Amino acid sequence: MKLEVLNDVDSVAQAAAAAIAADARKAIATRGRFLFAVSGGHTPWLMLRALADQEVPWNAVHVYQVDERVAPQGDPDRNLTHLRESLLQHAPLRPEQIHAMPVEAADLEAAATHYAQALREFAGSPPVLDLVHLGLGPDGHTASLVPGDPVLGVTDRDVALTGVYQGRRRMTLTYPMLNRARQVLWVVTGKDKTEMLRRLRDGDPSIPAGRVQREEALLLADRAAAGQLAAGQKQGG
Repeated sequence: MKLEVLNDVDSVAQAAAAAIAADARKAIATRGRFLFAVSGGHTPWLMLRALADQEVPWNAVHVYQVDERVAPQGDPDRNLTHLRESLLQHAPLRPEQIHAMPVEAADLEAAATHYAQALREFAGSPPVLDLVHLGLGPDGHTASLVPGDPVLGVTDRDVALTGVYQGRRRMTLTYPMLNRARQVLWVVTGKDKTEMLRRLRDGDPSIPAGRVQREEALLLADRAAAGQLAAGQKQGG
């Protein structure tokens, strides 16, 4: 895992956007398209807004969701709401290029299976995404892989449902899907993440985030999140 520490949230968002754009250009030149999955959060929405200004062959880009809350369409709790606002309004991306998790379905288990099938149709069997963007919670969760949830033990499905976390169930990509990604981009900001960021950097498997593959991983953090880890790391911003 490569760690880069930047001055502030805006610098992290800009650096993340540049990294995604570079990976997109490389993937499209090599394989003809770029398949990436994005998580939610304030900094990622800044990142996506910055990505819209990058030089990317947008007609060859497909965006998936790492996770989503079970909530109605347009709900402010939905990652999709902010994802569409950040990209569709600012980048030449068609609505059908954003592949939403079907969390409004009556049968959520069937919906998770359907999303996994859609991933296989686009990304192969087993499906491999070019890039997965992940965040880090103060409790060590990433995606919607939260401490103590049975979803942590799912190894035979690429998409699964969680129990209730912070008031809502979630649909999430599982470890098998995340760990097949060609590149993992971690975006971590805020002083409440300092301890978990250290444990993530160290590959601590006792936190959910620590079980994600590290070989092809870039971790972008602001100084507040990095804390003492900032010493000796590549600086930016």
